[in-house]
Amino acid sequence: MESEPPFGEFVNSVFGNIVEQEETEAKFDVDECELPLIDLGHLNLGNLEHEECKRKICEASTEWGFFQIVNHGVSKEILSRIHREQVELFRQPFQIKTNEKLLNLSSGCYRWGTQTAITQKQFAWSEAFHIPLSTIFQLSEFEGLRSSLQEFAIKASDLAQQIAKILAENLGCKSTFFFKNCLPSSCYIRMNRYPACPVSSKVFGLIPHTDSDFLTVLHQDQVGGLQLLKDGKWIRVKPNPDALVINIGDLFQAWSNGVYKSLEHRVVANHEIERFSFAYFLCPSHDTVIQSCCEPSIYRKFSFREYRQQVEEDVKTTGDKVGLSRFRR
Repeated sequence: MESEPPFGEFVNSVFGNIVEQEETEAKFDVDECELPLIDLGHLNLGNLEHEECKRKICEASTEWGFFQIVNHGVSKEILSRIHREQVELFRQPFQIKTNEKLLNLSSGCYRWGTQTAITQKQFAWSEAFHIPLSTIFQLSEFEGLRSSLQEFAIKASDLAQQIAKILAENLGCKSTFFFKNCLPSSCYIRMNRYPACPVSSKVFGLIPHTDSDFLTVLHQDQVGGLQLLKDGKWIRVKPNPDALVINIGDLFQAWSNGVYKSLEHRVVANHEIERFSFAYFLCPSHDTVIQSCCEPSIYRKFSFREYRQQVEEDVKTTGDKVGLSRFRR
């Protein structure tokens, strides 16, 4: 049985033959950069190195919204194991992947393409498994994957909480907010596969977006394709085999009153090589109220449920996420 989702058939049936289309708004010829690289091992050194490391984290979150970390405490063995196991999972036949019984999870765990796409540029040439942390134990048929994801979730959660604490204290705010509201029951892991795309100059692997969380902890392979929009220009991120990528989400931008930046980013599909990644998302419960930690606030307060519902409504009606601009005062 075929493991590949019917990307081409779907796009051609909805938007016509994209191979023959000349015009595209996507611009993929961009400069490459290395994100700010921060050695978290310095947090365990003397006071001078400790404070300098925290300063770099806050500076990168303010100026970039993205940075890379090394000596993060997640072993290469865990990361390599998850990569191998997710490759095996994505090799399952497409018809089996679309059946929620594969991972014994709820409907919607497996996602491919963009069924809500209205235009070609809104279609994502990728597939993913969205796994809430509270359901990892249910992956009984994939014991190795279950064990590896549980290990990664614990490490990534500790990392995200540590970084959130540093960012909160930098603003003079209580860091206990994240421990109280961002529990395993509300966080999740997403495993992504970006197949080689024969029309990679015309579609995205993942469309431009911002993350609807507080923090994202990302591991990517060395194929590349991640790009971010900084100062009005798209920049290609150079992969670092020893680093995890951290990025600020919408909720942290709102909570910090715009001090920390949730940057728009995308993944460009590769013409010849498939790409894999997986990420941990630090999210609060749906009832958690997001309110700027200082005044005057540029955003009105809102619950995470309200934010998610607004994003889903915008995507359904326009094909695009509007995001935080909906909640400005």
